[in-house]
Amino acid sequence: MTTKGIVITGGAGGVGYAYADEMVRLGHWVVICDIKDPEAAVESLKQKHQGGVGRIFGTVTDVADAKSVQDLASFAQEKIGTVHFWINNAGINGGRRPFTDVPMKVVETVVKVNLFGVLLCTKVAIELMSSQKGVTSHIFNTVGSGVKGGGTPGYACYGATKRGLPQLTDSLVKELEEGVQGYDKKQNVGAVNVHTLSPGMVFTDLLLNDSTPELRKFPFGVLAAQPEEVAADLVPKILAVRGNGNKVEFLTTDRILTKFYNRFINGEKSKYIDDDGNVIQMPGAQYLSNGVKVQY
Repeated sequence: MTTKGIVITGGAGGVGYAYADEMVRLGHWVVICDIKDPEAAVESLKQKHQGGVGRIFGTVTDVADAKSVQDLASFAQEKIGTVHFWINNAGINGGRRPFTDVPMKVVETVVKVNLFGVLLCTKVAIELMSSQKGVTSHIFNTVGSGVKGGGTPGYACYGATKRGLPQLTDSLVKELEEGVQGYDKKQNVGAVNVHTLSPGMVFTDLLLNDSTPELRKFPFGVLAAQPEEVAADLVPKILAVRGNGNKVEFLTTDRILTKFYNRFINGEKSKYIDDDGNVIQMPGAQYLSNGVKVQY
């Protein structure tokens, strides 16, 4: 195995932390960033994987601030050298409530983090990666509810921002492969590819905050998974990706149909949610009041 350099935004918790955990375990060098200080997350992973080939570094980054994102790229180059994979994972939903009840500042923040932040990070990542001579690199834009155009009542802002990411990704795939009509196609020394990444429903604050027992029973109890499960499935897919414009998914059609069959035909109960819609707490694990399992 060849060690790769990886950047993960929003990596101090949730599925971003789980990605980093799995990648460091596999021997890769990883930079995580977060709006909050990721030092505790970094120390946790250092202790867990001490003696291994993998490395973990962390820095505070506001993905909605251009200078902060540029500083992230400089930090990554300093710590891990070549960046082979950049995962735009940072995201917020602003809470589950009617759109008219969402404060204006929250609307602004959701759009800044989920859409503007991805635009900034992707632009900086392309600039960095295209300058890496002889290196083929990959950017992943994380999609979520609303990505296929269906309504997301309670999460109108979140759904609107996620709906825009496939369009951005498709546009960049065309630009990187074919250029822009009327402009000379740039001849970069490094090859850059852009993809979408869909972790599906994950038992994190993003999913469980403001949730109801009914939502937790269905669809969460049928389709959702813990961060480490999602990472164990997606990290190998991320590392093995080839070409441009791929859609890397946890909840594939086959997985969804299997989960539905097991629940509604076989009568299989959820291992995460009980019949009353409460999170089942596993022995030996710690949980927050909203049902999210503590990662470190």
